Amino acid sequence: MNTAPAAAQDMSHGADNFYKSQTVTSQRVTFRNQYDMEVVGTLFMPGHFDIAVRHAAIIVGHPMGAVRQQSSNLYAQKLAEQGFVTLSLDLSFWGESAGAPKNLVAPEIYTEDFNAAVDFMGTRDFIDREKIGILGICGSGSFVISAAKIDPRIKAVATVSMYDMGAASRDGLNHSQTLEQRKQFIARAARQRYAEFTGGKRAYGYGTVLQLDKDTPPVQREFFDFYRTPRGEFTPEGGPPELTTRPILSSIPRFTNYYPFNGIETISPRPMLFITGDQAHSREFSEDAYKRAAQPKELIIVPGAGHVDLYDRVGLIPWSRLASFYRTNLKAD
Repeated sequence: MNTAPAAAQDMSHGADNFYKSQTVTSQRVTFRNQYDMEVVGTLFMPGHFDIAVRHAAIIVGHPMGAVRQQSSNLYAQKLAEQGFVTLSLDLSFWGESAGAPKNLVAPEIYTEDFNAAVDFMGTRDFIDREKIGILGICGSGSFVISAAKIDPRIKAVATVSMYDMGAASRDGLNHSQTLEQRKQFIARAARQRYAEFTGGKRAYGYGTVLQLDKDTPPVQREFFDFYRTPRGEFTPEGGPPELTTRPILSSIPRFTNYYPFNGIETISPRPMLFITGDQAHSREFSEDAYKRAAQPKELIIVPGAGHVDLYDRVGLIPWSRLASFYRTNLKAD
């Protein structure tokens, strides 16, 4: 793996995406999903780990367009420090996990990756399969909800800075996209399929801009500060830095058929926790999910935090409340 930092960055509030715990041990692991695709992850074990004891476990998913080295490894280590065995994984078509072409949008397969991660964790001798929780950051927040709706083995669900990838694609942030604009994008993507099918160059869609100018909107500036600076930039081996975070354009319309919050109430009585910032441009999605979910549920709105702030600003992330949620609901010691 390699990094190619771009510019100065804002490291306030203890931003520490590449945190390395001094007490947690880790190992690279692989397993296969039901599509027979290899999923790659990092397994983190708490200090003084007793392999003879069955532990509670948490599976952690990275932001959409990211890889496990961005935000999810940080969360996995911090929760491992609290005594949980944790697993961060690269979603299929991203990072080290299988799937070609890279950067393909495939929400059903992303969901299956989390169900397969439960298969893997629940078959480890040192994991109590009745104590497996899940955590999704940004776009993975919607994928873990999809996974939990069809997998009762997941006993507790939390999301951080969640994006409903379906609603965001259909309607834009704060319903800023019209139906006509949506149709125009879908038509563009459909034309691109013809171009690629007949040998044309692959096109990539929205993602983090490569440079800032006076017209760059605030949301893009927020993502740029993480994905295009040493604060959080990470390029998987063999992948050009300019394509990180950018999904294949012709595959993006799959998100318009994706409705992760439909049936969210059926997750009950398993508990759900939604964490968002009071300044987060994505706040609407956590609030919508909370409204639709059945009890038991909790919504934490972090004062002074934006969307990307909760990726890595350890001084803003409510670690104790997140750990207590899992400790209580997984009945962990």
